[in-house]
Amino acid sequence: MELGRQIKKYRTEAALLQEALAEHIYVTRQTISNWENDKSYPDIHSLLLLSDLFHISLDQLIKGDIKQMKQEIKHSEIQKFNHYENLFAVSFLITIVSAVPLAVFLKFYGVLLSALQFAVCMYLALKVEKCKKSNDIQTYKEIVAFSEGRHLDAIEKNQEIGKRPYQKAFLVLGCAGITLVLSLVLLWILKPFL
Repeated sequence: MELGRQIKKYRTEAALLQEALAEHIYVTRQTISNWENDKSYPDIHSLLLLSDLFHISLDQLIKGDIKQMKQEIKHSEIQKFNHYENLFAVSFLITIVSAVPLAVFLKFYGVLLSALQFAVCMYLALKVEKCKKSNDIQTYKEIVAFSEGRHLDAIEKNQEIGKRPYQKAFLVLGCAGITLVLSLVLLWILKPFL
């Protein structure tokens, strides 16, 4: 975090010792030391007193921390998206591969189990879509860039926005085709057991 360095920089520029700054802010010298060494973080009242004492805006004082916080939020969003994306992929694969065998061997209970797997898969798909919507990513190129922590430039972003309607139609058709092919292959494999 940058706030500790900012406090130390402005304290030094004002030619104040930690003890003198502590008196102005109504805290102990140890508290100032903890702030400067990033062991603790000042409360809002202390931040306001610091910005007033140093004659700077609150934004200037915590500017570095805002950048760091934005990076941490973005990193956590990417991790969350990747987590749901991986869970959805595994769940979808399990649902596709196990649907026919479960229905054939366990009959009614197999169908119920397949329905439960499908429900879990759809829940995870909704989580992935929610992440995509909150980060305004829809096309494959946007998803890959987001997963890698990159942003598309304005030209690339506009090109991807133009592709969005077509990619959704191809995605639906592609998923239906893959499901059909896998189901037929599984049915062909299980035909001797029927």
